[in-house]
Amino acid sequence: MTASIMTDRPAVKLGVLISGSGTNLQAIIDAILRGDLKAEVRLVISNRDGVQGLERARRHGIETRVIEHRKFRSREDFDRALLAALNERSVELVICAGFTRLLSSVMLEAFAGRIMNIHPGLSPAFPGLHAQRDALEHGVKIAGCTVFFVTAGIDVGPIIVQAAVPVLPGDDEVRLAARILQQEHRIFPHAIQLFQEGRLEIQGRTVIVKGDSTVSNSPPLVNPPAE
Repeated sequence: MTASIMTDRPAVKLGVLISGSGTNLQAIIDAILRGDLKAEVRLVISNRDGVQGLERARRHGIETRVIEHRKFRSREDFDRALLAALNERSVELVICAGFTRLLSSVMLEAFAGRIMNIHPGLSPAFPGLHAQRDALEHGVKIAGCTVFFVTAGIDVGPIIVQAAVPVLPGDDEVRLAARILQQEHRIFPHAIQLFQEGRLEIQGRTVIVKGDSTVSNSPPLVNPPAE
């Protein structure tokens, strides 16, 4: 990840979907303020009223809306309301930051290749809401998180960035989740910046990061450490 913006492309216009505390939203806002991410959050939408993420956005002068899914007869009708709000604010990239609703074809077709989500697991392993618990129950030595482009299905879209987190002796779900969350806050803004720079290309199930030379220089993570 770079500490400065090295592109003449305009700031990418974000619409952020949340359902809760909004810590990843905060990480994105902080990255913008530091100059690490060339983006503008045009709108934050929550499907639940009164959540902390809405207050985070308002403190930074970001427009917020509450579109409660329970008020719509179908998932598609709810998504049409999301789509209208996002288009109204000229959103280019949709960010699911702790958004607990599955998107229908209404959103997936309108923003094909332009919806990002983050999952607290190393996809495709352990999809769904309890990735950290499932990882511990399976006795994995390395867990982590994944940023991906959203497609139909649960946590199955093309992978953009992943971070590995070792499972430590005595870890429970809370401790592991906290360490994974720290990495979520690092890699989500990074993935958005790659999009802003025009460096992401989807080829089938694979995301090509153009100009990437970091992988060959990254040391492997071994747990427990090799002697």
